[in-house]
Amino acid sequence: MTDFDKIIDLIIKFRDERDWKQFHNSKDLSLALSIEAAELNELFLWKNSEDVNEDRLKEELADILIYALLLSKQYDLNIEEIILSKLEINSNKYPVEKSRGKSSKYTEL
Repeated sequence: MTDFDKIIDLIIKFRDERDWKQFHNSKDLSLALSIEAAELNELFLWKNSEDVNEDRLKEELADILIYALLLSKQYDLNIEEIILSKLEINSNKYPVEKSRGKSSKYTEL
């Protein structure tokens, strides 16, 4: 059992104790994830990055991660595998020699 599995089990226990699974279909988890990401963005709106309230940052980031982990569980996805796969895809799109220090999209390198 990975650390991700342990965390997901705790999230599911919390959810199931409250009978919230009925609200956690893929569409609503995806929407919740997007809404929480917008709330994270709001913490930085009209401020310098260093002026963010770190307690609120932790809360919003936790909400995002919780919904993302629940969505991954919904589709029986292995978190480590999908992250490693995406890193491999990105390393091919953004080779170090072309992308180092640049913010350009891979199609513009």
